[in-house]
Amino acid sequence: MHDSLDDSSDETLVAKVCDGDRKAFSCLVGRHGLRFRAIAIRTCGDIMLAEEMVQECFVKLWTRPQSFDGTKAKFTTWFHRVVVNRCLDELRRKKPAPLPEGFDTPDHRPTAEASLEADGGRQILMAALARLSDRQKQALTLSYLDGFSNMEAAGIMDLNIKAYESLLVRSRAKIREELKAEKADLMSAFA
Repeated sequence: MHDSLDDSSDETLVAKVCDGDRKAFSCLVGRHGLRFRAIAIRTCGDIMLAEEMVQECFVKLWTRPQSFDGTKAKFTTWFHRVVVNRCLDELRRKKPAPLPEGFDTPDHRPTAEASLEADGGRQILMAALARLSDRQKQALTLSYLDGFSNMEAAGIMDLNIKAYESLLVRSRAKIREELKAEKADLMSAFA
């Protein structure tokens, strides 16, 4: 009987999970567990946390399989969103653990504020970035400051890749425009 499950579509397996079929659930976990673990690791950056998040998502699938609507999305698309959202929620909620006593040694380098004051270019860039829309700022930050691939960033922003890349092109054009205006203001101040 298990062989027939291996040939079943994901959507058929979820329907069987709705009826309490443990073998169908096991088949889904075996089929997609490693894939969603890898997605969670990329999203969380922490293997242990990623494994915990994927496990929670599969538990949710087992306890509430009816939350999947096969008429709106493929199972893998829906479950990808569930996993990424759970990881992002946890990252927003998670507080860093305090450092052990005596771990932090005095740092005699210039403070961040002093470095920013000394680095006028960075200040200008950050000011220009602050004037962008939230979506443009998020797109530039995900791709250039956080180092996500366009595909990963599109997933985080819940956009398809073409829409994300279009947003990124507009965001780069807008920040160029902001920086040109900033340069013109600086040049007129010294004229």
